[in-house]
Amino acid sequence: MAVRTPLPGLVPILAVDRRSSQPLGRQLYEAYREAIVDGRIRAGQPLPSTRTLASELGVSRIVVVGAFEQLQAEGYVESRPGAGTFASRTLPEDALQTPEPPRPGPRRPRKVAKLPRLEGTHPEPWSEGFGPFRMSQPALDRFPFQTWGRLSARHAKNPKRALLAYGDPQGYPPLREALAGYLRISRGVRCTPEQIMVVSGSQQGLDLCARVLLEPGSEVWFEEPGYSGARNAFRLAGARLVPVPVDAEGLDVARGEALGPRARAAYVTPSHQYPLGMTLSAGRRLQLLDWAQRTGAWLLEDDYDSEYRYESQPIAALQGLDRAQRVIYLGTFSKVLYPALRLGYLVLPPELVEPFRRVRDATDIFPATFHQAVLTDFITEGHFARHLRRMKLLYRERRTALVAALQPLLSEGYQILGDQAGMHLVLALPRGKRDRQVAERAAQLGIRAMPLSETYLGRATRQGLVLGYGATPAPRMREAVERLAQAIQSPP
Repeated sequence: MAVRTPLPGLVPILAVDRRSSQPLGRQLYEAYREAIVDGRIRAGQPLPSTRTLASELGVSRIVVVGAFEQLQAEGYVESRPGAGTFASRTLPEDALQTPEPPRPGPRRPRKVAKLPRLEGTHPEPWSEGFGPFRMSQPALDRFPFQTWGRLSARHAKNPKRALLAYGDPQGYPPLREALAGYLRISRGVRCTPEQIMVVSGSQQGLDLCARVLLEPGSEVWFEEPGYSGARNAFRLAGARLVPVPVDAEGLDVARGEALGPRARAAYVTPSHQYPLGMTLSAGRRLQLLDWAQRTGAWLLEDDYDSEYRYESQPIAALQGLDRAQRVIYLGTFSKVLYPALRLGYLVLPPELVEPFRRVRDATDIFPATFHQAVLTDFITEGHFARHLRRMKLLYRERRTALVAALQPLLSEGYQILGDQAGMHLVLALPRGKRDRQVAERAAQLGIRAMPLSETYLGRATRQGLVLGYGATPAPRMREAVERLAQAIQSPP
């Protein structure tokens, strides 16, 4: 909620003109009276003490006392013994004025750069608030906040100088050391701490990739359907997006070469394609790596939720197969911990470390250090691994409950896609159903189901609903599906 009044004790912006023929006390009186009447000082707002105001303005305290006494005599302020002086609460409403906005002058040339079309930046009914099937929402009620709070207090009570001073553009070195160990063991990523850059979520990582790797007009392959946030990052860099279809084996590399032969980069989600959920096959992985090596293109591997796989062990990262150093690996803690943490990371080929450092330093200097230090302890003391194990069991239970609740729909031509991993699945709709209409009706019933068609860059070839199940308890799943079915079956 917005703060409605300034903090108590702050001195408003007032000025006295010592060269004016008007006495200083009169200037103060008129300045405060005008500020109270036009609403810059609100009813009941505390005024600074006469001693503080005199010191700030460099005038005699007698001058200030005289101005305040006149304001009190006329009813603009009131004095409360032992509490101080306050703007009056008894002024009539019609005496208080709201400054009129300036009238529009003659039309001037626009000063704001023309932005490209950006997706998902306007509120949609399926992305507002909380509710069953809201995408990208982890089980926040199961996060170990007591442990996190204890680790936070450890650093807050006795912070080291390194946590308070300017930091490294690549991030807190102990966290990069911990991440390198975790990624080598759990994801098969080949890296050293020197190749890791901590970012404010994967979205900032994508923005940095666009700034460093692309020029206006550069072609970039994108999975179709795919992640709109990545498309936005590259649109802002002036890239030309090339939608490349996916099939059961993931990105169709041959189609990509035909559609975008001069592409400078390709954005892929090989371990768990977003949003359809398939895994990029081994053959396609080798084909993609070969293309990047032959053409000098960069591969941006977004590994956004691959820790959660229910039918097998997690799929090794594409980056681990890369011998030509063409893959940039992106990871995030938004799904495995909580979104407001705003921490992610890049694993960069050695030749890109220095240009990324320079651009990072020029954009926001370095990432905030405090939560990096807390996360370092969370990882190194084993809490992160335990949390992942607990969440994998929880999300498996919720996935199973959702699939079971959807079974009655499958006989009517619906289809479940991508339920082997992650925190969401897709319910493909039969012909004749429009997913956006269904999603809007579902939102009226408290269900936050994202239309699959919203993830297409071009014409949507499939209609469906993307159902996140991370934040929906298993016992509530059947009732939530019943409401979803009601929205599906309602006439448009």
